[in-house]
Amino acid sequence: MGKHFVLIHGAWHGGWCWEGVKAILERAGHTAQTPTMPGHHPDDDRSAVTYDHYVSAIKSVLDRQSGPVILAGHSSAGHMIQCAAPLAPDKIERLVFVNAFILPPGTSQFDLVPPEVAQGMTAAAQASPDNCVPVDEEFVRGVLMAGVSAEIQDRLVSRLVPQPLALFTTKLDTKAFKGLDVPRTVIFCRDDQSLPPGAYLGMAQALGDYQLLEVDGGHETLFTDPEVVAGALIQATR
Repeated sequence: MGKHFVLIHGAWHGGWCWEGVKAILERAGHTAQTPTMPGHHPDDDRSAVTYDHYVSAIKSVLDRQSGPVILAGHSSAGHMIQCAAPLAPDKIERLVFVNAFILPPGTSQFDLVPPEVAQGMTAAAQASPDNCVPVDEEFVRGVLMAGVSAEIQDRLVSRLVPQPLALFTTKLDTKAFKGLDVPRTVIFCRDDQSLPPGAYLGMAQALGDYQLLEVDGGHETLFTDPEVVAGALIQATR
């Protein structure tokens, strides 16, 4: 019997980044949703987006489910699902973190990145008209998508949107997550260069017991090689 997946995107992205994974899951007999978070549609007003908007959007998707789902989050969506999952635990069969940020209580994402990076992104957002961090195309191409063809890079870069700063700076209360009795899986794309070696698996230690699935690929493998990530998601359900 097929599973139902709810796939949450990270910073700058939209639900579109999961489209390839969704198609493969559906061909394998599963179903999937790839919601786009508030402020991440091209024409959205991003100036007033808060962290609560992300959590509420995910909870709303979960509340509409007829039964438990596989809830997966990529990158910054790791801490989004940390905050949303305790609000609808009966609607979640398994949590999956795909090269994801996993935060201790009372911290923000910027607490886990080099200070100079956080300072630079904050300054860029404060200089923007809507308090958003602009897309750093050089970083996307040279780090997140290193080794990927220019054509595929262009397809992703053209769809990225400025990122509301609140996603990175909000101090999160993740205490409720620690007490959540839901199985956890970490899918780790081992060629990811977006953080220092060991950072993603280091953060995953906060999950307690979890299933680890390591695959080849970088930070954007869900977009550049969706077969790999879809295969790992299916493996996680077994």
